[in-house]
Amino acid sequence: MKVITLCGSTKFKEQFEKANAYHTLQGNIVISLGFFEQSEGIEITQEQAELLGEIHYKKINMSDEIFVIDVNGYIGESTKKEIEYAKQQGKLVSYYSESNIK
Repeated sequence: MKVITLCGSTKFKEQFEKANAYHTLQGNIVISLGFFEQSEGIEITQEQAELLGEIHYKKINMSDEIFVIDVNGYIGESTKKEIEYAKQQGKLVSYYSESNIK
């Protein structure tokens, strides 16, 4: 059993949900996003965006692995930073685009 944090753009809500279900059914503990501001049209302030970023790094710290939701190879700037951070912390990094999740 691993702890896996999902990372990626908040515009990919459907893929986050599929990845969450998939990894949970594999017997893992999955940490996802609190909400999907881009998919759901939720406006947040810069201060809230920074807070969410801090929270997400703490989630990565709690994890054994991050699973990057890279639909059509898309990885945004904040996700690139999360990948680099995870690698620096010795976390395994895997990708939606390389998985069997459909």
